Amino acid sequence: MIRRRTALSVSAAGLLAVPLLTGCGSTPHPGAAAVVGKDRITVAQLQNQVEDVRKAQRSSPQGRQLLAGSARLSQDTLVRLIQYRVIEAAGRDNGVDVTRRELQERREEVEKLLGGPTAVDSRFLAAGIAPDQVDQELSAGLVRAKLEKKLGQARAVDELMKTSEALRVDVNPRYGTWDAKRGTARTVQEPWLRPAGQPAPEQPA
Repeated sequence: MIRRRTALSVSAAGLLAVPLLTGCGSTPHPGAAAVVGKDRITVAQLQNQVEDVRKAQRSSPQGRQLLAGSARLSQDTLVRLIQYRVIEAAGRDNGVDVTRRELQERREEVEKLLGGPTAVDSRFLAAGIAPDQVDQELSAGLVRAKLEKKLGQARAVDELMKTSEALRVDVNPRYGTWDAKRGTARTVQEPWLRPAGQPAPEQPA
């Protein structure tokens, strides 16, 4: 059975203070914010994701505070989008995926844990994730949990790191460059490959 975790399941808890991406990769890709293997994350896709978050923040009662606390939202969002692709690829390579039923069950579990759909949206929004982006975050968290269950925690971490390196992530210099081993900014205290079962604080972020 997948371990119960709070809503901040993949990367959000460590991304709010990310100033820029670090690592290697500088090949120009016009119109792309990043290239992950054969998958392009376009600047337009990134901007749409960011605008979805900004729109939700502006509509929130805590809008001013949320907007002030997410000055680096573009970089944070790009890190998360890259991480999703790395996790998905690692899962695919190891025969791990998530069904719609599993995702729905996870969503219901998180809503029960946090106090309903509105509370879930607020919790994720505080981490820079818009309501319509929540399912993608939950799905990635489920894949990681399944990888750990199948391979063991240490092997799952190694697999994610190897996948990150194999995909040769290349980031538009406008957003920095990618650290394949950490999958996050150098200044973050803990890497994105931290044990996935580590819970986030229970109080609202």
